[in-house]
Amino acid sequence: MNNDFKKWLKAAGIRALKTVAQTAAATIGTTAVLSEVNWKIVVSSAVLAGILSLLTSVAGLPEVENEH
Repeated sequence: MNNDFKKWLKAAGIRALKTVAQTAAATIGTTAVLSEVNWKIVVSSAVLAGILSLLTSVAGLPEVENEH
């Protein structure tokens, strides 16, 4: 793996993890009581958001592009 790809992978991974956490928090926050949380929906929404974040990062990441 070349150095540019490693930088991109790290930046894209960090973005994806942040997106997963934000989506999970938002999905959990839509319920009135913690016992009413539909965990399957939380997990599937968060995973999908993470995948979409990685796919969006293919177009470019300012963190990596600014270094050139």
